[in-house]
Amino acid sequence: MVTVVRHKLVYITYSILDQRGMVVEQHDVPVGYVQGANSGILPAIESAVAGHTLGERIEIKLMPEDGYGVRDESLVFVDDIENVPPEFRRVGAEVMFENASGETKVFYVTAIENGQLTLDGNPSLAGQTVTCLVNIIDIRDATPEEIQNGRPLDVKTGTVH
Repeated sequence: MVTVVRHKLVYITYSILDQRGMVVEQHDVPVGYVQGANSGILPAIESAVAGHTLGERIEIKLMPEDGYGVRDESLVFVDDIENVPPEFRRVGAEVMFENASGETKVFYVTAIENGQLTLDGNPSLAGQTVTCLVNIIDIRDATPEEIQNGRPLDVKTGTVH
């Protein structure tokens, strides 16, 4: 049986469950990555998948530091709603900010109350322990180009988040 080891191309599907067990993200389109080749997949997931075989389903607990990160309160801003353009005056609105270096970051309107609007630049699951359910759906030898890239060269894969 084929096992997930270094330089194997692995295709997975996965679901992310929040602390209440609710599915908050699901990828039924296969995501491909090269094991041990700096593919961009979360290291905790790559580590947990190592040694498993085709067809296995793995449950992985991701602590904040291994998943969506620890909440950074410096990324939360509260302002008077009158200072915010009308198109952003709704919970869930996305606001793109750019710093002096030209780097952009998306913030979300998370609350509106008492004439104040809250913007949060943290991922929605930051600070939470989540469960990742991973299904291994294909394993094969990676080509030299794929090893260098960390990802498959074919187009049957989704995006690693």
